[in-house]
Amino acid sequence: MSSKVDCVCAVGAQLGEGPLWSAADHAVWFVDIKGRQIHRFDTRSSALTSWQTPEEVGFIVKAPVVKGQGGRFVAGMKSGLYSFEAATGKFELIVRVDSDRPRNRLNDGYVDAHGRLWFGTMDNDESHPTGSLYRFDTRGLKRCDTNYVITNGPAVSPDGRTLYHVDTLERVIYAFDLKDGDLAHRRVFTHITQPGAYPDGAAVDSAGNVWIGLFGGWGVQRYSPEGQLLETIDLPVANCTKVAFGGADLRTLYITTAWKGLSKEQLATQPLAGGLFATRVDSAGVAPNEVRYDG
Repeated sequence: MSSKVDCVCAVGAQLGEGPLWSAADHAVWFVDIKGRQIHRFDTRSSALTSWQTPEEVGFIVKAPVVKGQGGRFVAGMKSGLYSFEAATGKFELIVRVDSDRPRNRLNDGYVDAHGRLWFGTMDNDESHPTGSLYRFDTRGLKRCDTNYVITNGPAVSPDGRTLYHVDTLERVIYAFDLKDGDLAHRRVFTHITQPGAYPDGAAVDSAGNVWIGLFGGWGVQRYSPEGQLLETIDLPVANCTKVAFGGADLRTLYITTAWKGLSKEQLATQPLAGGLFATRVDSAGVAPNEVRYDG
């Protein structure tokens, strides 16, 4: 089941990404990578609050509360991982990533139930396979897989045994065995065959279904844990980047989109491109986790 898809926030992000549900403030947090902004959409008042970032920002994830202060995050930016405090708008470097590859930037991240942050790096020019899949936790930073041009969508199954990762340009979603924070047995979960569509961010619901945003594909697809296509949700914009589950029952699907890559003529027919969309779905999601690290 999927109901009507509505644009709940016509923010016009150049490259909207990384929606993150926050039950504490009834808000969806997300980023505009190329616009260098972090956005907070209040689902009760529909108010939008934004913060400028010093670099291109690929994602934000929740960080533990310290001294009663909420609104703490870890942001993946061009040069590495940074702490971000919403109250002050302050960013502080945690660790540099791919400092030997200055053309790279961070792109898309996910925190598993053990507080491990999984994220990818990519060639900012989208042409060379210099990107990698990383793990960051209390043990530090580890490169786990390599040779990606555009990395996307780390996501983990509800039982914590499978990690999904997207090779966007190859139009393939991989699955890995995940045990004690280590990856093994990479295999193809599914290919995207729709002409002109590229798999972008991924999310997994409480039933283990894998949801994929389609850049250039005018929607979102839901796959069973076995890789069978179950559902397609159509949107009025071409570039759908990632979904997040929110609301009290985690059954409101929020979808980030982008106008990056659209011509003036295409943008004229897609005035809501770059907006944040929402729809109701049958399958509930999983609440986001907080990243755990030393420092």
